[in-house]
Amino acid sequence: MSYIETPAGFRYPWYVRLLFWLQRRRYGRELEPARLWGRTPKAFLAMTVMYGTLDRRASPLAPALRALVQVRVSQINWCRFCIDLNSATCLKRGVSTEKLEALPHFTDSALFTESEKAALSYAEAMTDSSRHSDPALISRLQQHFSDDAIIELTALIAFQNMSSKFNAALGVPAQGFCTTLNR
Repeated sequence: MSYIETPAGFRYPWYVRLLFWLQRRRYGRELEPARLWGRTPKAFLAMTVMYGTLDRRASPLAPALRALVQVRVSQINWCRFCIDLNSATCLKRGVSTEKLEALPHFTDSALFTESEKAALSYAEAMTDSSRHSDPALISRLQQHFSDDAIIELTALIAFQNMSSKFNAALGVPAQGFCTTLNR
């Protein structure tokens, strides 16, 4: 359980209950972060819409790359829930277990393409407060991605930072989505 729980008898608005129903259909249960975000219903709804916009089929970023970026940001932020859920998503999107296990050391791994390394380096620079993006990093991204894709990548990384920092701060545990990796 997280550090903060929803009080007994708390009544979520109808649209939050609808999102819970959709989660039960997709994951077989409600997600713990949703119960917490649901206590601020309008923020939860806005966050859900934003994530749906970033994780759409028509995204200029490949689904596997999006999932890898989300796992890496989650690892840096120590979010057990996000690592768990996003690792399971990686595997569903065709990322091998070997590649997922090598993610913390992607810069030295032949398993990652140069475009993946550029995106993951950018994710690390945006996530680590002691680092920042610079013209060389943007230039490296531009070798592999359109400007629109870079903007979307930036938004995805920012979203994942918000999500994983929220969950890590409140102690949201993994929910057992990715059982193939030992963490």
